[in-house]
Amino acid sequence: MSNSVHVYDARADHATVNAESPLVYSFQRSGMPAPGEEGRAVVGEREFLGHLILRGGAIVLDEALREVLGIGLPGRPNSLTVDADGQRSVQWLSPDEWLLIVPGDETFGLETRLRAHLGGSHVAIVDVSAGQTLIELTGEAAHEVLMKSTVYDVDPHEFTVGKGVTTIFAKTSVILRRPDESRWELIVRRSFADYVYRWLLDAGEEYGIGVARESRHEPQ
Repeated sequence: MSNSVHVYDARADHATVNAESPLVYSFQRSGMPAPGEEGRAVVGEREFLGHLILRGGAIVLDEALREVLGIGLPGRPNSLTVDADGQRSVQWLSPDEWLLIVPGDETFGLETRLRAHLGGSHVAIVDVSAGQTLIELTGEAAHEVLMKSTVYDVDPHEFTVGKGVTTIFAKTSVILRRPDESRWELIVRRSFADYVYRWLLDAGEEYGIGVARESRHEPQ
């Protein structure tokens, strides 16, 4: 029996395929209100990123990530590590599971290099990029919007920078994280992206929430 693994580049050829983000229909249907001068919250999508689920032993995966990507696994549960330019991150999900997020055009090459470095190690790497998206929430009222949306304690003194959890959000679940002082991130399943977007617009209406059009990154 062969132990070889076939790795496929699942990213669409954007020269021939019109790729659309999980929220493209939501923007058309629910609108993209511009952030106002009095607005205290801003929502945006970082689409077309690479999302890889890593499962296996922490020691061997940490070594591989440091060698291939230059960042290691987070040192404690419910936390994440982010590289120097903020484009790549690794988040703890469970004792043997982590979420790696990178620019979309790096996904296939990174998975290939990780597999080559790991060799026959007992690990799993799954590309879930097409199944979820990342929604950003910024502004001075961002945590107030979150307080209306989740039972988890999002007080900035409790939910400190570098923390990330899987929690209930309205009537769905999200991965909620805080990579820096001014930004929150929600990693959402594709099928619930529209629901979460519309919920945020409704929950943030009293704070003058707007959509950061310029934060949307078109594929190369």
